[in-house]
Amino acid sequence: MVVSLEIVYTCIFIIMQTQNVTHIFQDVLDELYQIHLPSKHPFFSRLALFPLEKLRSPDLLGEIYLRYQAACHATRVMVYFIPHLNSPALRVRKLRIISDDDSLSDGNTHHYQLSRAFANMGAKLVIQDEEFGSLDELQKVLDPTTANFVSLVKNIYPQSLGPWCVIEMFAHDWMQALMNALAHSFPLIKQEEYFAECFDQKVEERHAQEAKELTSMILDDSPKLLLPTIEGARIMASELDRFWSGLENLLQDNK
Repeated sequence: MVVSLEIVYTCIFIIMQTQNVTHIFQDVLDELYQIHLPSKHPFFSRLALFPLEKLRSPDLLGEIYLRYQAACHATRVMVYFIPHLNSPALRVRKLRIISDDDSLSDGNTHHYQLSRAFANMGAKLVIQDEEFGSLDELQKVLDPTTANFVSLVKNIYPQSLGPWCVIEMFAHDWMQALMNALAHSFPLIKQEEYFAECFDQKVEERHAQEAKELTSMILDDSPKLLLPTIEGARIMASELDRFWSGLENLLQDNK
């Protein structure tokens, strides 16, 4: 049975004293998943139906890339700062997730894979890979909606594990939705490493499971963290919706 956020907030002090803290958090995640699942956002259906001759505009593709890469970059940067995973064993598990995104063994990180995918579609990449650095500096070249999202990620990731859980929980869904939408105009997109490698190796699905397991461990040990964790998850899910709406508005402006 899904527990509503209102019930959670009303009963928070009782919940903190029970052994069901992680069950409550999982119910909240399930509710957020049903409400905010990225693939349900109209941006993706609008992208799939967007006129081919207009979507192939290097400037439009470049702007979609800039916004999407900036949002992903922010979450990759800030995963280094997620809290509470401080013991040696927890740091090792956190490092494995970071390594999947930023492994330097061959330099073929998700960031570079994504930029190549958009370059292969003909996007005009006005910001080069190594210019994605400081989040404060990056915000200066972004549209207001994406800049706000990047700012939020920077500020909220260090506060609780909730925002991280939401991003990891939704990543597989939005990547699949993005790939399928772009495939209407760019069929070869499904062969790009950014998508194919991630899906073949179930990278984001593993990350989602690990994020939930680690957060459950922390909440079991510190039930008082439940409320800020839930609040962080709720805020992140809502702001992710706003980010997709910004991309939808971009398409609307270029129709």
